[in-house]
Amino acid sequence: MKISNLFKAFKKDESGAVTVDWVVLTAAIVGLGMVVMVSVGHGITGLGDAIVTDLGSRSSGYENQ
Repeated sequence: MKISNLFKAFKKDESGAVTVDWVVLTAAIVGLGMVVMVSVGHGITGLGDAIVTDLGSRSSGYENQ
């Protein structure tokens, strides 16, 4: 078999194309998940701080009774 025939066969072979599609799709999903985690994480931190402050003010009122 000639080298030119090997290159032609390699060029026509599409068996790895599906793998590339899945890798790109998986990377996009992981990236989107990271963006959502960062966006939601800041809100959760603020909400947690607000809850701690509220509970702290409520528990100090019960200690005086």
